[in-house]
Amino acid sequence: MTLGCPYGTHRVLEPQGVLPQPALRLDNNFSVLYDNEILIEVRVLNIDSASFTQIKHQAKGNSAAIADILKETVSRRGKQHNPVTGSGGMLVGKVKAIGKALEQRSLRVGDDIATLVSLSLTPLRIDEIISVHTETDQVEIRGEAVLFESGIYAQLPADLPQKLALAVLDVAGAPAQTAKIVKPGDTVLVIGGGGKSGLLCLHEACKRAGITGKVIGLSHSAAGLERMKKSGLPVLALQGDARDALWLLRQIERLTKGKLADLTINAVNIPQTELGSILATKNGGTVYFFSMATSFTAAALGAEGIGKDITMLIGNGYTQGHAEIALEILRENLRLRELYASTYA
Repeated sequence: MTLGCPYGTHRVLEPQGVLPQPALRLDNNFSVLYDNEILIEVRVLNIDSASFTQIKHQAKGNSAAIADILKETVSRRGKQHNPVTGSGGMLVGKVKAIGKALEQRSLRVGDDIATLVSLSLTPLRIDEIISVHTETDQVEIRGEAVLFESGIYAQLPADLPQKLALAVLDVAGAPAQTAKIVKPGDTVLVIGGGGKSGLLCLHEACKRAGITGKVIGLSHSAAGLERMKKSGLPVLALQGDARDALWLLRQIERLTKGKLADLTINAVNIPQTELGSILATKNGGTVYFFSMATSFTAAALGAEGIGKDITMLIGNGYTQGHAEIALEILRENLRLRELYASTYA
């Protein structure tokens, strides 16, 4: 029996001794499958929002150029690990082979699954890019990938379309973590509330804060503002630029009568929103940075510089039950499901 490292270090080519996520290059030759790996026939890549936004900007919105950038990255690194944002995304595909050491799992060859670990640590080979969907950050491909023994995944639900489930599972950690930390009566600000993860966070924030709480959503675009209004959620919807920290502070002061937010959830896909998040949060409050565009240096030093005593949390894409929590949102809120399907799937 040929076992690799449960965390995938056997696939690291450069530099030796590191885990797959920070590695520069992974082995994406799948002619030999280790006994504790799962081989996946990949159909769709869901590139994370911060990464796709950067790639789209670099490619000037041209789909062929986006495809070339993705192919070059994967060819050079053996994984979809954006060298600018440091992030990846996740994928959907069909199980092609299961290593002997993992055969006791409920998974079977032929099952459709979504990986719940980042593409930035997933060995991937792209044979062909079939189509690039710039409006949903999804890329249809022909290729293969490997999931390590430690890798988590979700079998696709029968009651939701595949692309819709993929879009939700890509950001499942955000609403699930929101559900854990919002308390009844909280005032919650969701920056990026009109986006893919933000809408799901708004649902959980409203649900957990309850009728004694207050939930504020901020979107940079008019389209995001309209999505928040159409969601059916009791949200105070704002449009504006979270990079303008003093403007954001004034707006949250106005909406909270100077009390500010107990919890701010940052779910945007652009940089330079750290100080706005911090200023909008009361002393003793919490800022949860889910955005992969966050500079944690800017956040830490910025809070110090303005004398804010707050707890700052790094968004973790995994928490127990996160896939189930995220998918259940679409079953609970049919208006949000319709909105999500028309926008992101």
